[in-house]
Amino acid sequence: MRAAMIGDNCIDFYVTIDGQEVNRRYPTGNCVDTGANLQKLGVSTAIISTTGSDEAGEWMVRSLKDEGMDISHLKVGDGPTAITYMSMNGNDRVHGDYIEGVMEHIVFDEEDIAFAASHALVHTALWGMAENTLPKIKEKNPGVLVSFDYADRLDHPLVESTLPFVDYGFYSYHKERDAFIESFLKDKVDRGMKVAVATFGDKGSLAYDGKEFITCGICPAERVVNTVGAGDSFISGFLYGVLNGLSVKASMEKGAEVAAQVVQVFEPWVIEEK
Repeated sequence: MRAAMIGDNCIDFYVTIDGQEVNRRYPTGNCVDTGANLQKLGVSTAIISTTGSDEAGEWMVRSLKDEGMDISHLKVGDGPTAITYMSMNGNDRVHGDYIEGVMEHIVFDEEDIAFAASHALVHTALWGMAENTLPKIKEKNPGVLVSFDYADRLDHPLVESTLPFVDYGFYSYHKERDAFIESFLKDKVDRGMKVAVATFGDKGSLAYDGKEFITCGICPAERVVNTVGAGDSFISGFLYGVLNGLSVKASMEKGAEVAAQVVQVFEPWVIEEK
């Protein structure tokens, strides 16, 4: 089965790590990270986005191609690649300036929409700027599964406006399981989602499937290098489970397994040395 990621891509550039000046970067973005990890799990994955015409954009194209992803709908715009400047103190990340670059004017055309709709699953995210494509994708292929990462913005307007078109919703919650998050997840499924999932960082995850709440712990990691990409990689593992007919519990466990692998490396997916 094939999956399509539609939305963002950018470069994370680390200025300092533990107070020391560095020059360290990697290609990223929710759709990039989720897609790269899905591809590594054996799911044929495409990226639908626009990167820049600069060296960073060339690196983005080359990196995704090296991972074996379908980049036939990864456009190259005339301008700089989106970039986020970061600092890191221990495992705490500080986001600095964000330069939107060509993402400011990203457009998903009818060909992109038709291409996305030809897949078994389409994934996007809060900052992917692809929310307006979802009703069109569903119109072209009512059977396509749509997943959406809302990050920790549980009160964002997109939580409501995209609900009719999303089958699997993912939310990052900074507390543990409580009555609020249970009610929140149940509400989303009662109003149309197949499954709603909340992740609690190192405290595991909780899902609601319309019948019951399912809990899952984390997989222990030998070391934690960088937690960037942990949420995206969990989603990759979960979606792998969906596409392969696994239960919700088994899908959550797969997500936890992939996340544990990713937090042990600096990049948001395990990049093999060529």
